[in-house]
Amino acid sequence: MSSTTSSRIEIIDALRGFALAGILICHMVEQYIGAGAPRVHYEAVSSGLADQIIDGFIGILLRGKFIALFSFLFGLSFFIQMDNGAKKGIAYGGRFLWRLILLLLIGYVHSLFYRGDILTIYAMLGIFLIPFYKLDNKWVLGFAALLFLGLGRYIIFYFTNGEHLFLEVDPMDMESPRIAEYYDILKNGSLSEVFATNSWEGHLDKMNFQYGAFGRGYFTFAFFLIGLYVGRSGFFKRFREERKFTKKVLIGSLILLVVSIGITAGAFISMGQGGNINSWLGMIGLSGMDMANLAMTLIYIALFAMLYRKVKPERWLKKLAPYGRMALTNYVLQSVIGTALLYGWGLGYLGELQNMYTFLLAIAIIVLQVWVSKLWLQHFNYGPLEWLWRSLTFFKVFPMRKK
Repeated sequence: MSSTTSSRIEIIDALRGFALAGILICHMVEQYIGAGAPRVHYEAVSSGLADQIIDGFIGILLRGKFIALFSFLFGLSFFIQMDNGAKKGIAYGGRFLWRLILLLLIGYVHSLFYRGDILTIYAMLGIFLIPFYKLDNKWVLGFAALLFLGLGRYIIFYFTNGEHLFLEVDPMDMESPRIAEYYDILKNGSLSEVFATNSWEGHLDKMNFQYGAFGRGYFTFAFFLIGLYVGRSGFFKRFREERKFTKKVLIGSLILLVVSIGITAGAFISMGQGGNINSWLGMIGLSGMDMANLAMTLIYIALFAMLYRKVKPERWLKKLAPYGRMALTNYVLQSVIGTALLYGWGLGYLGELQNMYTFLLAIAIIVLQVWVSKLWLQHFNYGPLEWLWRSLTFFKVFPMRKK
C-alpha cells in the first residue's frame, strides 16, 4: 500500500487516493457482493435510465482500471521500500516478506467482511516480486508483457479446458442455487454467518477468479511489475520535466486501446451469439479486455501527471494525497461502512438501492474519508492500520501523535 519512506512523493499519494476513490465507487455500486448475484438483484438496481447510465459509465471507465492502478502503485511502493533499504545498506527482502505476511493477516480479517478483498491476493503475489527486484528491466517488462497478452490464462485453460480450479460455481450463472444461497446470507444473515461463508468458501471463489481462466491475478502481477519498472525509472520524481515521455505514453496507450478493443470485439463477434466464453476465442477476447484495461490505466496515469503539473488542477488533486497516505485504513474502513449499510447484519439495503443512490453514497463516503484523512494527518503521523503495519514490520512502536 503506502510507502514507508519519510520523504514522500506527493503525486504518488494523490494518485493512490484517486485509485481508492474509483475502487470505492465500483464496490459500492456493486453493493459489496464480491460474487455473482441473482437476476432479480440486477433488475432491481438497474431499473431506471440513470441506473443503466451509471452502470455503463463504471463498466467502461472504472471497473478493472482502478484496481489495476492500485496494483501498479503496490509495485511502485515495493520498489521504493526496497530501494530505501538498499540505500541504507539493508537487505529489505526478508523484511518485505514479513510485511506481506502481516498484510495477509490484515487482508484475511477484511475478507471476512467483504469477499472481494484484494489484500490477501497482494500478499500472496507480492512474494514473487522479491526475485524480480534484481532482474534487468528487459526481463521485468518482457514477463509483464507475456502476462498482459494472456500467458497465464492460456496455460490454465489448456490444462483445465475452462473447468473451475477450486469451487464449482459460475459467477455468470444468475440462476445458480449457490449464488442465491450466498446472496441470501448477505441479505438476511447475521455477521457471524457472513464471516463463516467468507472465511473459506469466499477464498476458494476468489482463487477461481484470480487464477482460473479469467486470470485477474496474472493481470495484477503484471501491474506490480510495471510499477517496479516505473519506480526504477524515477518518473514520479521528475514528472514535471517528463512532458515528452508522458505525451508518448498517452499516445501509445490510445493506440493500444483501439487495437485492444478491436481484438476483443473480433473475438467475441467470431464466437457468435450465445457463444461459450470457455473457448480459445473467449480467452483471446478476455486478453483483449485486459489489454484495454492496461491502456486505460496508463491513460489515467499520464493524464493525472499532466494535470498535476498545472496549478489549478494540482490544487484539487493534491487534496487526495492524505486519503492516499491512509490507503490501507481507508480501504478496509470503506468496506466495513459499505457492508454495514447494505448487508443484513447492518441496515440491510442490499438490492433495495438503485445504482443512482449507491453511486451518490460512494461519493459521499469519498468526501467524508478525504476530509477525515486530512484532519487525522494534521495530528498523527500515520493512519491507524498504517501505524500498526509499520510498527509490526519493524518490531518497533513508532510515535503515532505528532509533536
